[in-house]
Amino acid sequence: MASSPLSSRRSGSSWTPHQNKLFEKALAQFDKDTADRWQNIARAVGGKSAEEVKRHYEILLEDLRRIESGRIPIPNYKTSGSNGNAYEEQRLLKYLKLQ
Repeated sequence: MASSPLSSRRSGSSWTPHQNKLFEKALAQFDKDTADRWQNIARAVGGKSAEEVKRHYEILLEDLRRIESGRIPIPNYKTSGSNGNAYEEQRLLKYLKLQ
């Protein structure tokens, strides 16, 4: 899941698509009950501090709330093709709703 320019600007750092993928996987691995969750996620992502990954997560939650409130439309993702990112982004949104 690539970070949007707005998300990057608000977080103060840029996130590569690869870092976002590692971040998503680490979120699934280290749930909210994991001790030292943000440090573990930062190690899994690499190149980010625990504060940066926690802020990135908070930005995702803010974006999710905006989408759910109707302030930001849900992007019209393609459901087929060579890129599975649309499915994965929709799956991440569902996962974040459960947190």
